[in-house]
Amino acid sequence: MIKDIYILGSTGSVGTTTLKIINKDKGNFNIKLLTTNKNVNKIFKQALKYNVNKIVIFDKEKYKKNLDKFKKKKINVYLTIKDALKNKKKKSFLTINAVSGIDGLEPSLNIIKYTKNFATANKESIICGWRLLEKECKKNKTNFIPLDSEHFSIWTLLKSENQKLIKKIFLTASGGPFLNKKLKNIKNIKPRLALKHPNWKMGKKITIDSATMMNKIFEVIEASKIFDLNINKFEILIHPRSYIHAIVHFKNGLTKFLAHNTTMEIPITNAIYVNNYNYYHKHNFDYNKLNGNNFIKPSKKNFPLLKILNYNFNNTYFEVILVSINDLLVKKYLENKISYFSVHKLMLYLIKKPFLSKFFDLKPKNIDDIKNMVSKTNQYVEKYLKYNDKEN
Repeated sequence: MIKDIYILGSTGSVGTTTLKIINKDKGNFNIKLLTTNKNVNKIFKQALKYNVNKIVIFDKEKYKKNLDKFKKKKINVYLTIKDALKNKKKKSFLTINAVSGIDGLEPSLNIIKYTKNFATANKESIICGWRLLEKECKKNKTNFIPLDSEHFSIWTLLKSENQKLIKKIFLTASGGPFLNKKLKNIKNIKPRLALKHPNWKMGKKITIDSATMMNKIFEVIEASKIFDLNINKFEILIHPRSYIHAIVHFKNGLTKFLAHNTTMEIPITNAIYVNNYNYYHKHNFDYNKLNGNNFIKPSKKNFPLLKILNYNFNNTYFEVILVSINDLLVKKYLENKISYFSVHKLMLYLIKKPFLSKFFDLKPKNIDDIKNMVSKTNQYVEKYLKYNDKEN
């Protein structure tokens, strides 16, 4: 039986990897929907190559400008998920959410009711809107699958396990490109060097987050929500080889870990094939990567953003503000408008500002509340950066 698949954010690294996987097994899958924000040329080529006749372009200007281009090839183009699927009665087998940033939350909420399985690598939407996503999945009897390598690993390790027996869960971090450098010595390091990740090929934003350790902080918060565990149950360990992705230590003395090569192909394929996939690689299991693992506890001196984990995470506006500030600071750094050190300094400083901290005990009720807080935070940070330009 041919299975229908939707891919949100098909032009990014996770989306592109998903398409390559499905392309190897065209007879069993039918790609029915692709989305992008602005990368029109790439999604146009994808639509032609994979014979997809429904495309969503979220950027209004790009959407209007390219309507004729798609129409000539008899490809239907929409501005929203709701418009694209409004008459769809049969659920797709799987939706992959590969959208980057908080922009992935709204399409996630809109597509869940149209799919049997919802697999997401979009950590920001989970951090900011987990209760909304969880509610939507339960309401529509949609299975939730975490797609980040760490969370997919934990999810796999905890199957058939009693969560009450969990003593500690360790998420591993590569340490990024500056693992052996002190922060004081790389204060003004250029983005091109920060983008040289030693193990993974990822998008620019997540690569910078990996260098600052913000990505791992997000993953701890995300894991806490997905698995409904206190954040104190989690710990970060630097594992430079990036071969072991998660370790679960149980109260009965047993410890389980999951290892795989540094490619998103493995969690994605196992989500698509429900753990029934024959992965081939010339080094299918490399025991040498398990020799001398050299796990390291990260230093708050070199990775000061780890202090953020001392805050409370109770599905309040704090998570939304945290994600919004980080998104904007990384954007400014990639544009060479602030220094690498300023990404750390400003993050820790801005979350203490009374204008933002007054919202930390309040909870968003819906997607509009979250979008309004993102806008409010961005405006505040932009204003602060404008009037404190010399300090950054």
